[in-house]
Amino acid sequence: MQNKVPSRSEVEGYLSEKRNWGRWKENPGAGTINLITDQKRIYATKFVITGKSISLSKPLPVEPTKANLKPVDFYIKRLEWIDNGGGVLDYLALFQHGLTVTHLDALCHVWDRHGMWEGKNPDKTLTFDGAKFGGIEEWKDGILTKGVLLDVPRYRDTAYVNIDNPVHGWELEEIARKQRVKLNSGDALLVYCGKEEYEIENGPYGADMDIGKGYPGLHASCLPFIRDNDISVLLWDMEDAYPNEYDLAWTVHGAIHSYGLAIVDGARLDVLAKHCNDIGQYEFMLMINPLIVNGGTGSPVNPVAVF
Repeated sequence: MQNKVPSRSEVEGYLSEKRNWGRWKENPGAGTINLITDQKRIYATKFVITGKSISLSKPLPVEPTKANLKPVDFYIKRLEWIDNGGGVLDYLALFQHGLTVTHLDALCHVWDRHGMWEGKNPDKTLTFDGAKFGGIEEWKDGILTKGVLLDVPRYRDTAYVNIDNPVHGWELEEIARKQRVKLNSGDALLVYCGKEEYEIENGPYGADMDIGKGYPGLHASCLPFIRDNDISVLLWDMEDAYPNEYDLAWTVHGAIHSYGLAIVDGARLDVLAKHCNDIGQYEFMLMINPLIVNGGTGSPVNPVAVF
């Protein structure tokens, strides 16, 4: 890949000429999760040596902030029982999409002027009762594969990715070479950008969108890296660099409707990155288990990396 920022027509080509539409005729609604074969799952377990597990999720946000205008509605109800016994029930309601909840996007989540994943029409696919195609239930059996972490701040020798320097596809290639890792078909790609360090200096990620300020993340030039390596799942702590200079509806998130890519937004990767750096290993077994919501546009998740 050349170290050159692509033009708008080139980015549109990434999203149209390399579409996966029609690739998995037997199970189209599952998209890139079709790349995770039984053999791939067995192979992923070979990376489990010590049994150490690391959560890649943040706690559900229950307090309102500028970056979290729709916090999770959570309360508990205590029950008194006979013989001085008791119990407690809890209630949860949430808007999962956005920048604050760790969640897995379903393939019905986004689209552009060409349509949804597999060319579906959102007007015909989306109903008040959920999506008729590409809902989160397509992945009800869970996702288990090999995960590969690429540590951008360590490569750049900085604390975090800033808004003036988005992550480019050629950087991902170089980081993989430097870390001596090879991505194979069906692997999960985890891109660490240093979100926690960013928030220490800049406040909540994405909090200033209302005053026209964007946020850092991955550039559209990352799309060929994702497609050419047949990535099954993308997990990131930062998202598409916003705003994008192409005036396109979606750049990296466009891989959902173009490639059928599963994406976990809002992953917490700092603890994982430290562990990988400490032991000099950036490959591991990854597990992601969404809730089964028929027609759901996504699900809160707690991805777990196991070494």
